[in-house]
Amino acid sequence: MIIGEAGQAVQAVWGGDILGEGGRVYGGGGGGGGRFEMDPEELASVIGQWEAELDKIADDRDKINYIIGLITSPGKDQVSSGYVSTTMDSLAALQTQNDSMLKYVQGYVKKLKEAQTKTVATDHGLADPFRTV
Repeated sequence: MIIGEAGQAVQAVWGGDILGEGGRVYGGGGGGGGRFEMDPEELASVIGQWEAELDKIADDRDKINYIIGLITSPGKDQVSSGYVSTTMDSLAALQTQNDSMLKYVQGYVKKLKEAQTKTVATDHGLADPFRTV
């Protein structure tokens, strides 16, 4: 299930599988006042998907750094120097964007794991009255 233009854009960029098996959107629906529900298996799956994206972003960071190390001027003239300067500026902007994305996803994964821990603790707490001694 793809929701609106944003969902279609995500599918176009990342492919249908980014949303999970069969393009399923994880979590509750309806926008009930900031409440979001997800069962433990769905949450673990979402965390796994975000960790996989985090690995890809970190790999991109390594590739960007490698490319930066390869840049050399093809000559000692002004045009060659300008070429290198422009290339380095572009790579620096790419690196800044990648660093920002990396920090965002790291923070998001941390919040998801905190939610997972709270969900498990709450589930155990709610189950306690039903346990026999």
